[in-house]
Amino acid sequence: MTESTAQSPNQGLESLRDQVRSAVIWRSGAQIAGQLLTWASTFIVIRVLSPSDYGLFAMTQVVLVLLNMLNGYGLASALIQRGEAGRHAQRQLFGMLILLNLGLGAAQFVCAPFAAAYYRQPMVADLLRVQALLYVATPFIALPYALLAREMDFRKQAKVNFASGIAGAVTALTGAWMGLGVWTLVAAPIALFAVRAIGMTWAAKALMWPSFDFRGAGDIARYGGVMATGQIFWFFQSQADVFIAGRLFDPHTLGLYTTSLFLTQIFVSKFVPPLNEVAFSAYAKLKEDRAAAATAFVKSARLIFIVAMPFYFGLAATARPLVDVVLGPKWAEAAPIVHWLALAMPMMTLQALYSPASDAVGRPGIGAQNGATGALLLPAAFLIGVHWGLMGLVAAWFAAYPVYLAVSTWRTLPVIGVRLRDLVDGLTPVIFAATAMGLAVSLLARVLPPMPSLAQLALLGCTGALVYGAWLALFARGTLIEVIALIRNRRG
Repeated sequence: MTESTAQSPNQGLESLRDQVRSAVIWRSGAQIAGQLLTWASTFIVIRVLSPSDYGLFAMTQVVLVLLNMLNGYGLASALIQRGEAGRHAQRQLFGMLILLNLGLGAAQFVCAPFAAAYYRQPMVADLLRVQALLYVATPFIALPYALLAREMDFRKQAKVNFASGIAGAVTALTGAWMGLGVWTLVAAPIALFAVRAIGMTWAAKALMWPSFDFRGAGDIARYGGVMATGQIFWFFQSQADVFIAGRLFDPHTLGLYTTSLFLTQIFVSKFVPPLNEVAFSAYAKLKEDRAAAATAFVKSARLIFIVAMPFYFGLAATARPLVDVVLGPKWAEAAPIVHWLALAMPMMTLQALYSPASDAVGRPGIGAQNGATGALLLPAAFLIGVHWGLMGLVAAWFAAYPVYLAVSTWRTLPVIGVRLRDLVDGLTPVIFAATAMGLAVSLLARVLPPMPSLAQLALLGCTGALVYGAWLALFARGTLIEVIALIRNRRG
């Protein structure tokens, strides 16, 4: 290679930085655009359906989430992380995905009556049988995702996700308008998965014959197995509350809790995963440069928190008018639940950032160990808290999650080369700014005279934005400059 064509380390990092920036813009930007459409339809549907519909649907999601932990995305991640991924390896992955998901779909169909018996809700069985169709589409999504992610080509993914989001939104609105009740919540994801499978396969040109000769693919299977183990532990911590409460609460009460959880987890469940996809691909490219990977982790955590913290604290401070405006009067009981759950979500957000970093540097076992810790702490807390009703279940988050996050932080940071002090220094200015904003908005809400909920929400939101921006400009100017530099594609 000649001097003119060789790429220096600095040029390589600059190229990767540009790739990451482009990927973030397309993956998260399209996610925002798509989510604005889907949220609009989702909140319209929430206002039409009842809490009981969402309670029944949440019962089925416990089974779906468990089986989806095994659906092969860990295998796809192995292909992303693998050095060589030729056509034969792709066909082997496709074969694994097909066998795995057909088995999962059959298992869900057979086990549906047992889930219905556990919840004492016969309709749960019918819902689960129809939802087994989702597994048919998964191989045609996971393989193209892996191929595009290896190239950090998130533009095509973004376009497909946008189109599939529209398909799901239209299906949800149509179902609600036709009075389908809880079946609306089943039909929408089926439509979304079908469109995404077709679009992703076409975008990645991934239509191929599967190979069921898995010789030489042991590394893919092992890596995927370790990641699946960590994901199963994630299931126990993320679904334990619904699994436990579903047995003791009626569908109406469970619907209040799960919808409040959905509202407060919008950022960590909708925005963080696509950013983690970009981060995983970027960390995998930097795994030989530990210092660069550590710096990238702190910077990405800071940039995520600069958006996440005002969202969570603002949600907590405006819970009552926001629930009235967004969900409607029938959901008024959810306001205090939303308030407290929102304050717990920063811990969950930081926890969610650890696994992609440790997985990408070749240590997926760390995520599995962290998941095991959460799988012990959170269900135990939920088992105790549920006996005090809804608010007892909410209190369990604050009893268990600080311990879980502390253990995960202690275990993960040394592996990815990050000092605790650097992470704290990176996040503290943003946390202080969001805290000041939350206090200002809460105080204003207390002194406002009675007014329509929409007007109150608008006033509180504008005040919060001004306070947050002013605090950053005065006391965290470096962080603000960094965000502006990212947007302008300049080095801050």
